[in-house]
Amino acid sequence: MDLIALAVPFFLLALLLELTVDRLRQTGYYRSNDAINSLSAGILSESTGYFSKLLQYTIWGFVLSKFALFEWQRSWFDSSLQGVLLWILAAVLWDFCYYWNHRLGHEISILWAAHAVHHQSEEYNLSTALRQTSSSFLFSWIFYVPLFLIGLPADVVITVAAANLIYQFWVHTRFVNRLGIIDRIFVTPSNHRVHHAQNERYIDKNYGGIFILWDRLFGTFVEESDDDPVIFGVRKPLANWNPFWANFQVYNYLLFDARKTHRWQDKIGIWFRRTGWRPADVKTKFPKTGVDLDEFQKYDPPVSRTRRRYIMVQFLVSVMTALSIAEMFASHGAQSVLVPCLLLWTNLYTLGLLNEVRPYAARFELLRLLVVIPIGFYAMNNVLIVITPLIAGIVAAYILASTLWLTTGPDTE
Repeated sequence: MDLIALAVPFFLLALLLELTVDRLRQTGYYRSNDAINSLSAGILSESTGYFSKLLQYTIWGFVLSKFALFEWQRSWFDSSLQGVLLWILAAVLWDFCYYWNHRLGHEISILWAAHAVHHQSEEYNLSTALRQTSSSFLFSWIFYVPLFLIGLPADVVITVAAANLIYQFWVHTRFVNRLGIIDRIFVTPSNHRVHHAQNERYIDKNYGGIFILWDRLFGTFVEESDDDPVIFGVRKPLANWNPFWANFQVYNYLLFDARKTHRWQDKIGIWFRRTGWRPADVKTKFPKTGVDLDEFQKYDPPVSRTRRRYIMVQFLVSVMTALSIAEMFASHGAQSVLVPCLLLWTNLYTLGLLNEVRPYAARFELLRLLVVIPIGFYAMNNVLIVITPLIAGIVAAYILASTLWLTTGPDTE
C-alpha cells in the first residue's frame, strides 16, 4: 500500500483550503508563481523517482538479505500492543536517521546541493511542503542502511518513511502559531518555520522530522522569536521559476569553484566540505558579496493577468497528467511512463519560462504544443494507448485552444 499516493488527494485538498483562507484573510502567504514552482519541483521529484528510486531499494534489499544482524519477523508488526510498540520503535528509529540525513544535508556541500531545492521558496505554505528534490537518491539512502543492518523488514521501513514524510506536510504553514508543550516534543509549524529561515540566528537549526527532541539533544534547536521574524528562502536566491535549474543550481556553483581552483585537493574536497566553504584562490579571484536581509526582495517578475490565467490552466493540465502517470506507473511500471514523463517535463519547463517572462518563452511553449505533444502521442500510439478519433480530437482541440490563447494578450502588465 502506497501511503504517499493515498495522501495526495488530502494534500491537494488541504492546500486548496489554506489557499482559500489566505485569500479570505488577505494574508498574502501565496503567490501563484512561487506555488507553481514549488509544486512543479514536487511533480518533477515524484516523476523522476519512478526511475531513480530503484537504486536505493536495490541496495537496501541487498543489505537486508546479506548483512542483517537480526531477523525481525514481519508478523510481529501487527495491531497488538506489542506490534504497535514495534511500529512506534521503527518510526522513532527512522526519524533518528532522518535527523542526521537532514542535518548533514545542510552541513555538507554535495548533500546541500540536493536538499537546497526544498528551501528555495521565498514563501512558506503547504505548497512548500511538496517542493522536493530530484537528486536526493544519490546519497540519502546511505543514512537509512543501519535500519536494514539491524534487520527491520523492508515494508515496515518504507511504511514508516512514508508516514514521516506525510507528517511533515502539515508543519509547512503560517496559520498555526505556537502549540505550547507540543512544540517541546514534536516538530510543529513554529519549529519548522525556523528551519526554513535565512536569518542568521535560525540558520541550520531544527532538523527533526517528527520529533524536535533530537535537536534539543544534539544542540541544534532554536525557538521562533517574535523579535526576529522569519525571512524565508536561501542566502543565494534561486531567482528563477525553472524546476530543472532549481535542482542543478547548487551543483553548478560547486562545479564552477571546482573547475576554477588550482589545487586537486580542493577540486575534490569542495564537494565534501562544509556548506559555504570555498577554495582560497577561487574566493580571492571570484569573491561573493554578503547577504543583507534588510534589502531582501522576493523574486517576482510581473506577468499579465491573461498570461497568469494561461499558466494556471496549463499547470492544472500538468497536475492531471502527473496523476495519470502515477496510475500508469502503478499498473504497468516504469517502462510505461517514460514518454508521458517527457511530455510532463516539457510542460513544467515552459511554465517556468512563462512565469519568468523570458522573451523566448512563447516560442518554446508553441514548440511544445505544435511539435512535442504530437510526437509524444504518436510515440505512445498502440504502445501505451490507442489514439482513437475521440482522443485525437481532444488533443487537437487542446493544442488549438492553447495556441490561440497563448498568442493573444501581452506577456506583462
